[in-house]
Amino acid sequence: MKNNEEMLKKFPTMKSLDADKKASKTSEAAPAVAASVSAASAQLDLSKVKIDPLFEEYVDFDTFAKSDFRVVKIEACEAVPKSKKLLKFTLNDETDKKRTILSGIHEYYEPEQLVGKTCVAITNLPTRMMMGIPSEGMLISAVYEYEGHEGLNLLMLDDVIPAGAKLY
Repeated sequence: MKNNEEMLKKFPTMKSLDADKKASKTSEAAPAVAASVSAASAQLDLSKVKIDPLFEEYVDFDTFAKSDFRVVKIEACEAVPKSKKLLKFTLNDETDKKRTILSGIHEYYEPEQLVGKTCVAITNLPTRMMMGIPSEGMLISAVYEYEGHEGLNLLMLDDVIPAGAKLY
């Protein structure tokens, strides 16, 4: 059986959120656009939205079934010192300990906007050190292009869904 790294190389992965920004971002326009497209109530002209094409490769069901998507409640959120992009989340996933996840979404959200929200995380990724802090999973977001700038919306769920609920 192949090890995890070899298996992961077979499947497409999400691109880095800043991959295209470094080449095309203009310093004066990006912050205002980012704020407007991440607002929960923003109305987008859908004719101007561009999304990445779907992956052409299929993932077999057994591989998909190994991914543990869970409902999490954001109990605390703070900016990571010395980082412009990272937010540190303390999450309730109904286990015995609080889960810490770091996410590079500070350009789109302020920490105080997110406390108390109900979101989706993949919880069985290997722990990854980011800025010296262990990140224990990944929050799920929608990423798209709008009028030449990247937009991002953190996937948020109805607050009546309990923390720890599994998504299929």
